[in-house]
Amino acid sequence: MTRKPHIFMVSALASACAFAAQAQDNSVTIVLSEELEIVEPCSATKSNVGRVLFQNISETVTEMDPETGLQPRLAKSWEDMGDGTWRFHLNEGVTFSDGSTMDAEDVAHSLVRVKSPAIACEIGAKFFGGIDITTDIIDPTTIDVTANPPQPILPMLMSTVTVTPSDTPLDKFVDHPIGTGPYTFDEYERGQYIKLSANPNYWGEQPTVQSATYLFRADSAVRAAMVAAGEADIAPSIALQDAVDPSMDFSYPNSETVFLRIEHEQAPLNDLRVREALNLAVDREAFVGTILANGTLLATGITPPSTIGYNHDLSPYAFDPDRARALLEEAQADGVPIDTEITLIGRTNNFGNVLEMMEALLAMYQDVGFNMKLEMVEVAEWLERYAKPFPENRGPELIEAQHDNANGDPVFSMYFKYHSDGQQSGITDPKVDEMIAQATAATGDERAALWSELFAYLHDEIIADVMLFHMVGFSRVNERLDFAPSIRTNSELQLSQIEFK
Repeated sequence: MTRKPHIFMVSALASACAFAAQAQDNSVTIVLSEELEIVEPCSATKSNVGRVLFQNISETVTEMDPETGLQPRLAKSWEDMGDGTWRFHLNEGVTFSDGSTMDAEDVAHSLVRVKSPAIACEIGAKFFGGIDITTDIIDPTTIDVTANPPQPILPMLMSTVTVTPSDTPLDKFVDHPIGTGPYTFDEYERGQYIKLSANPNYWGEQPTVQSATYLFRADSAVRAAMVAAGEADIAPSIALQDAVDPSMDFSYPNSETVFLRIEHEQAPLNDLRVREALNLAVDREAFVGTILANGTLLATGITPPSTIGYNHDLSPYAFDPDRARALLEEAQADGVPIDTEITLIGRTNNFGNVLEMMEALLAMYQDVGFNMKLEMVEVAEWLERYAKPFPENRGPELIEAQHDNANGDPVFSMYFKYHSDGQQSGITDPKVDEMIAQATAATGDERAALWSELFAYLHDEIIADVMLFHMVGFSRVNERLDFAPSIRTNSELQLSQIEFK
């Protein structure tokens, strides 16, 4: 029997179309550098957790947009009622992925939960430290939130509050998050993948991306190669040396500040001269354009320079190893135990070339006379060393950290990092506590001026930490996607913002 060529052509075309449909099936694969130690919505402001959960599974009351500022999310509007009280009007018809209705009771419960001492949520400790929050439910879609002391930027603080159902436990983390977001949390195979899919009952606009798979690969070159080969669509964090393809690679200021946290109570770190020597021993400029990108800025404060109150009059500590050695000798002559071994702790895969940076820092410190060793640890152990309660019987530690603040105000950083009761604070200083309280309660030019004074006090007078860099991030994006990474990509990756070319 003679076969008709056009039948083969139609068949081949059908096969090609099927293959194309499979390739463009509205699914994406994202390859991450770190696995998630938890999938808890009240810790979704942690970068590695937020990339999966924040605004995908768990939505916030308001939303900070880097370009347009504060926007509605679960709340459609808000108003200042005076005396520290703000009234939030919630959207109607919002449901959780389990089908239950979201209302003011869920918001009230979420605010209690983020402050629950039983679970020490990242959001509560980081953004609501030192603030008492009470609520008054007016009706199912109206809630009054009162902050004591009053918070003039409370609506901005609410952009961090992920809303969970009112029956979510107050005393333990969840392992299957339920949220109001455009995606549902479907499956987590530890060590292998996480799967999300579009929420068919989402109250907002349905997203283009219908499902997402998250994979974990520690090596930056591997992540970049996976995107290049079509095995993945986005690698949100790759190293400088792997960002070599202009058609796929994006660079951007990523709102992250890298620094070394000094715990002031531990000798010899409790001596101001030693802390100054730690700063003078670092050749910060040597890192820029080598293992860190051109455009990386030298830091004098914990937040990006775009933050209000950032003190632009401060200068980074100059590289002066001779002065560092002299300070250590002077301290030793006064009985400071300079020979005590200090542990330099780095977080594995925290960002591209973090190991190389930590090894270089170790060499610089050893060169000026510090007795120091380096330990690179995974995120779970890093958190145990970095957050209170600190481990007992520890020696002096210098801990590498990368802090994200894309919200425009230091209030999202200062209490958490520097107040005596801050969960990640290495200092106890009543003056700092008072300065934080005053700046937090102020508005306008006074607020900016008070934050600026605090930046100067931390950097110049008590030398709170070793401030290092405001970072430039690199992400690789498959050319089939219409998506441009932004300042927030390192801490959140909203699937609903991804389109296909």
